[in-house]
Amino acid sequence: MLRSLLQPRPGRRRRSTASTLLRAASVTALAAAVVVPHIRRQLRIPAAVTVASTVLAPAAIAVLWPRSRRRDVALFLGQMWAFAVTHELPYDNPSRLRRRLLIDYPIVADRWIGRGVLPNARLQRLLHDGPAGGVLTRISAWTHWLWFVQPYLALFWILLRDRDAFPHSARQMAAVFDLGCVVYFAAPTAPPWWASENGHTDEEVKRVMVEFGERLWGPAWTRIFGTLGSNPWAAMPSLHFATSVMAAILLSESGGKVQGALGWVYAGTLGFALVYLGEHYVVDLLAGLAIVLLVRKGEPLARPFTALVNGGLRQLEAVAADGST
Repeated sequence: MLRSLLQPRPGRRRRSTASTLLRAASVTALAAAVVVPHIRRQLRIPAAVTVASTVLAPAAIAVLWPRSRRRDVALFLGQMWAFAVTHELPYDNPSRLRRRLLIDYPIVADRWIGRGVLPNARLQRLLHDGPAGGVLTRISAWTHWLWFVQPYLALFWILLRDRDAFPHSARQMAAVFDLGCVVYFAAPTAPPWWASENGHTDEEVKRVMVEFGERLWGPAWTRIFGTLGSNPWAAMPSLHFATSVMAAILLSESGGKVQGALGWVYAGTLGFALVYLGEHYVVDLLAGLAIVLLVRKGEPLARPFTALVNGGLRQLEAVAADGST
């Protein structure tokens, strides 16, 4: 694989020195994007270095391979790998992050929204212990877990239905993830279940999903949840809700009327589930909506920068391809 990326195919003229060096640097960047996140704790690699190593992966992909549907998908996957690594970086040092943790402001906001009572606590008191509580908990938990594939399934459907719309859709979805990650770094915020467990709320807010997951999955739950819950203080904004709303918008535009309607039903169900399960405050959901609005309305303003970056990548792609034709 490595040799095929660096050397011309049989029968083709030798690459220029610049092309070979650029391709070698790009292959190295791709390898670093995979390796650095796995060794960062052992070697105490600075967070900035880890972020840079993953952020460069999509650029390396753009340099190494010509434009195609597969490359579009690979670019998005590289972007999502960068997000997955970066969003958990602050929690590498929990004690340092705890000193910056914000706890009170979402409680104040949600008590105002709930007219003196946290909506999480109100929903749990009304519904969790009622006759339909078991069914509601099951539906809410599975709706939450489905989110780990829902945004990607939406983009995959768009890719199949409207190939030309996929790059734009993937770019908007990635932007929602990226902006949320910036907020996670700048303003780490505790979720309602954590605030309740640590005595910061008068009302009890249970983490209903964990209770249900432990009953459903038994001993396997700890392993499953340890993989999914890598940064418990990445709560504001709710990217669960933001990306489900973005998926609904994109499906409505390019996925078809039925798929768009299903996307909106899912987003609404997930929004309810996140509050009922104790995972997010209502204000977290509102902040997620604000992120979506910022991406949708702000994209025209970002187009000159996007065009500049794309132009630079096209030039590098041309240099890397030198000698391959």
